[in-house]
Amino acid sequence: MKIGIVGGTGDIGEGMCRRLSSRYEIVLGSRDAEKAITTSECTVEFLKKYGLKSCCYGVSNQEAVNAGDIVILAVPFKHLESTLSGLSGFEGKIVVSPVNPMEKRDFFTIVPPPEGSAALLVKKLLPGARVVTAFNTIAANRWKDLDVEIDVAVPVCSDDADAKSVIMDLVNGTSMLKAYDAGPLAVSAMIESLTPLLLNIARYNKMHDVGIKFV
Repeated sequence: MKIGIVGGTGDIGEGMCRRLSSRYEIVLGSRDAEKAITTSECTVEFLKKYGLKSCCYGVSNQEAVNAGDIVILAVPFKHLESTLSGLSGFEGKIVVSPVNPMEKRDFFTIVPPPEGSAALLVKKLLPGARVVTAFNTIAANRWKDLDVEIDVAVPVCSDDADAKSVIMDLVNGTSMLKAYDAGPLAVSAMIESLTPLLLNIARYNKMHDVGIKFV
């Protein structure tokens, strides 16, 4: 299975590549293909220190979409619409949105688009894609630090049951993550709102990289 990461040279994309590329073929995309190549080469060298073989290579965002059976949108919300407007070929593909529409004001707050959530905006922009919300509450530092397992819950929602199942299997096979079925894609607004809440909790309680668990 090939996983394309749009925006793969950002902190989230690079961190996900570190965690996933020893088990899956990762196609790391960027607006600047040369930057993606450099990031993929650095990832290969980084994983060697852990005795792991990384299968990843850097390309343009469009090439990452073309190659991926699954496409992860590792882009900030403010760049989501402009990034997707320049890409094509999502029809029939599983598209994962870990995107959170939020802003830092006096505190972190959710700022959803008119569609109600980033995932619903993705569904509107990519009508042929099989959109799944997942990975929204995992901090970039947790993805990147391979010395520590990620032992948190991952709510997953989608209107496509098969696509949801595929991504839940991906979640459950990554570090110590635990996937939870959160229902249809309309629930994505609730999932996306968890991240600013976690950031506020971390800030006001002097904590780092806060996650969630369900017991």
